[in-house]
Amino acid sequence: MAAEQNPTTTTTSSSQTHKHTNRVMLWRWNLSRMKGSRNCSMMGLLALRQVDREERPDVDKVYMTYVQALYGGGGWPLSAFLSPDLKPLMGGTYFPPDDKYGRPGFKTVLRKVKEAWKSKRDVLVSSGAFAIEQLSEALSASSLSTKLPEGLPQKALRLGAKQVEYISRYLAFVVLAESFDLEFGGYGSAPKFPRPVESQLMLYNSKRLVEDGKPSEAKDGLKMVLSTLQCMAKGGIHDHVGGGFHRYSVDECWHVPHFEKMLYDQGQLANVYLDVFSITRDAFYSCVARDILDYLIRDMLGPNGEIFSAEDADSAESEGATSKKEGAFYIWTSKEVEDIVGEHATLFEDHYYIKPLGNCDLSTMSDPHNEFKGKNVLIERNSTAAMASKFGMPVENYLEILGTCRRKLFEVRSRRPKPHLDDKVIVSWNGLAVSSFARASKILKSEPVETKFNFPVVGTGPGAYLDVAKKAVSFIRRQLYNQQTRRLQHSFRNGPSKAPGFLDDYAFLISGLLDLYEYGEGGGYFNTPGEDPSVLLRVKEDHDGAEPSGNSVSVINLVRLASLVAGNRSDRYRQNAEHLLTVFKKRLEDGPIAVPLMCCAADMLSVPSRKQVVLVGHKASVELEDMLAAAHASYDPNRTVIHIDPTDTEDLEFWEQNNPNISLMAKNNFASEKVVALVCQNFTCSSPVADPKSLETLLSRDLLSAV
Repeated sequence: MAAEQNPTTTTTSSSQTHKHTNRVMLWRWNLSRMKGSRNCSMMGLLALRQVDREERPDVDKVYMTYVQALYGGGGWPLSAFLSPDLKPLMGGTYFPPDDKYGRPGFKTVLRKVKEAWKSKRDVLVSSGAFAIEQLSEALSASSLSTKLPEGLPQKALRLGAKQVEYISRYLAFVVLAESFDLEFGGYGSAPKFPRPVESQLMLYNSKRLVEDGKPSEAKDGLKMVLSTLQCMAKGGIHDHVGGGFHRYSVDECWHVPHFEKMLYDQGQLANVYLDVFSITRDAFYSCVARDILDYLIRDMLGPNGEIFSAEDADSAESEGATSKKEGAFYIWTSKEVEDIVGEHATLFEDHYYIKPLGNCDLSTMSDPHNEFKGKNVLIERNSTAAMASKFGMPVENYLEILGTCRRKLFEVRSRRPKPHLDDKVIVSWNGLAVSSFARASKILKSEPVETKFNFPVVGTGPGAYLDVAKKAVSFIRRQLYNQQTRRLQHSFRNGPSKAPGFLDDYAFLISGLLDLYEYGEGGGYFNTPGEDPSVLLRVKEDHDGAEPSGNSVSVINLVRLASLVAGNRSDRYRQNAEHLLTVFKKRLEDGPIAVPLMCCAADMLSVPSRKQVVLVGHKASVELEDMLAAAHASYDPNRTVIHIDPTDTEDLEFWEQNNPNISLMAKNNFASEKVVALVCQNFTCSSPVADPKSLETLLSRDLLSAV
């Protein structure tokens, strides 16, 4: 299996299974051991510091930036050799134990580092210091570009900004389309990462093209997203037995995954499947979203509502085994399947391409070292309708049989040694999950009433998803938020970590809180606070990769907040968003494909007036729940939903202080026996409506017609 590589790099890696793919290995010269000992061993010269990049993303970013700048690519696991004052001397990604796969082994690297330190110490130290100095200067230069040249007329400024925003969104769309895999979906070749931000860009651009009267142009982008999501859901990257998605696929056909499961993937993927369901009303997509969320509830929730961060790829093959193998928990022999599912073995094996000799043969990339010989990774290669027809039964009965078989496999699998659960609670990743749970609580109310659920989907009520979101936020507020300083801590495990909250923690949590409000409850930012002197660089992250950039999410947050409030405060939010985007103006112009979500954010800011849906009525009422579901029934990223209860003094006071127009609208349209909805845009509001269907009709823009 390949070591995890940053999907934006061209670095190649061996197909060996590695441990600690999330670790950064920092080898620092230990001068105290060097004194009086010329012949000490290499290990005696070095002090090892193993850094969890999830715990300290700021430390990882310093040395990853160095390696990427030096070699043009990066990935994990990362090894960096440092001087006593933490300046990088050299580094790289995965080094095998011995020379192989065209890569130097770690022993060779150690010898070379020792020789260089002995013969060229001054050059190494000065070059490391110079590299950090140059990187710091380059990053600072970009951060100083906070506004366009003075004297430019405001009208021209707005026009220029809008042009940049549209071009960046459209160019990113075109580049993604050119790299689309027509056979298997997704963008580019193996290894394939889910990267939901790319699907978000395609959906957003398709929506805008429909609004601009260009439905035929929107068609291709939307079809790419549908194809990708279908192929992923049917592939082995999807855990068909237990739910959720693995980290990435080592082959081009989404079959054999790196079996690690990450919370940030689950939250983002659930949101994209929810978006597509809200466009298509196809329960296939809503069931995949449920599959992900039900997996999180089953396996990743802590006792106090916290959501854990990851499950390892490796596990023991049997109880008491001393070694672990990648995927051991998830793979099957055909005999195991036959013994477990009994009379339905032929049907199940045909459906999931299970073979006596193993099924990891769909690509030369799937299993180049025969690690999974005789083993099977479940994958769906034919349509359910075609398979049901082959076995001469209705689709509904066929799906029930598959669900029953999956449950039996799940029960047996549960008795296997489980992969290690990383029970660290990371604020940013919880924010992503909070968003998906909150959104699901309303979007899923549009599922057809006849929708049937089969294991591992358990048919959780949408309201239960909202409860999960609220409890996760409550945990963060209690354990990781300081009321006095108004600061977050980054993570929690047996207590809050010492690491401060980073940009992603604030941005993703704010986004989750905005979704929690809208769906039920009521300059560029550095990614570190800059208070740790051992962190040599403060980076303004813009890349939307496995996780979205905190700056991209921050722009969207600011646009959403500007739509909620009025007056100077609204203007300030929009000005901050524009200021932030100006910092990344060159990136938007020259490399939009690297920042797909920021392209969407830039276009969101260019929209003259976001659509506002104002719901007036009693909180915690069935009527409000139904109207909220109607307000979110169709896909529209440029919509803000506000709900206000004029009989709630605290609620009314908040809106009187922050947006008097909303409070006045509420007072004038309140009716005690119903919830009234108004749709406002460009300072004009619709006539009030009081039933969900009328509101859905008022908000619908038929993106589905583009398919």
